[in-house]
Formats: sequence, structure tokens, C-alpha cells
Amino acid sequence: MKPKEPEPVKLFHGILSAGEAFFDKAKEKLISLFGPLDYVSPIYPFQVTGYYEAEMGAPIFRIFISHEHLIHPKNLAKIKIAAIAIEEKLSEENRRKINIDSGYMDICKVVLASAKYNGQKIYLDHGIYADLTLYYEKGNFYPYPWSFPDFRNGIYNRAFQMIHERFKVQHKKWFHEQKNSN
Repeated sequence: MKPKEPEPVKLFHGILSAGEAFFDKAKEKLISLFGPLDYVSPIYPFQVTGYYEAEMGAPIFRIFISHEHLIHPKNLAKIKIAAIAIEEKLSEENRRKINIDSGYMDICKVVLASAKYNGQKIYLDHGIYADLTLYYEKGNFYPYPWSFPDFRNGIYNRAFQMIHERFKVQHKKWFHEQKNSN
């Protein structure tokens, strides 16, 4: 079988912070790099670990945002590098005030970018790995055994369903444009 280009995917970010003002600063910077947003989730409490509290304070919260424009999946590593740079710019006294988990969604899965190696992760580029996090089946998202605890418990499923609905409309439009251009 001859290789072909992948279909475009939906860019999103999960942002962790102890302060709502930092959500706004992070969104501003992400919009300037990746374009307008088409979804902002409710604010979720992040209670599965105390890992970030020493840096960010407590309590920690998470939001998800997605961008209007679809991307090529090969860009995920560069996007994660840009997100890390935003984290550094918004840090205070060498402490991160936000953590940005960049990722993408396609029709059947959610992939997060990670700078940390683990057995299930696939190396992309620039020290960044792809972490297969959720799969989509029959209208819902399901975790893998290695998915982070907060992704495993389903708290974010509604946000991912909202992003997925937007993506399906965009994907259908893209598909028809491709079909009509051939």
C-alpha cells in the first residue's frame, strides 16, 4: 500500500493552574500562536495528585481549550515545545504557574504530547513523545490502562465530546473539499 498524507486533526490544550488569571494569560498566548478558539471548557478541580502544588500553589484547576483551525499531526512536537516556552514565560521566581498539555484529537482518539518517556509513548521529534490517551467509540471516550488517573475517571468526557462534535463538522467539511478537488 502506498503511503498517503494523514487527515488534519483538532488541536487542543489542557491547562493546569492555581489561578484563573493564568488561564487567561495562557489562552492569550496560545491564541496568538495557533489562532482563535472554538471551545473553552468549564473549570475542573484537579485533585488526583499534589505533584504541581509546590510550584503552583493550591488548589489546582484544569480547563481545556480547542482551536478553530485543524492542524497536521506532524506539528504536535513543535506545538508542545511552544507550550513549554509559554509555561516558562509565565513562570514566577522559577516556578511554573501553568502546565500546558497540548494534544490533538482525530475521529477515533486523543493524543497528548509529552516530554517524558514511558513504554506506551512514541517518539516524535525535539524530545517530545506522543501519548495515546483516550479512544472514541460509540459516542464516548474511554481510557487506556496507562491513561492519567484524571483522564481515566471520565471527568473530562463532556469536554472531549464537545470538542469532538466541533471536529466532526470540520472533518466532514474538509472531506467534502478534498473529494470535490479531485
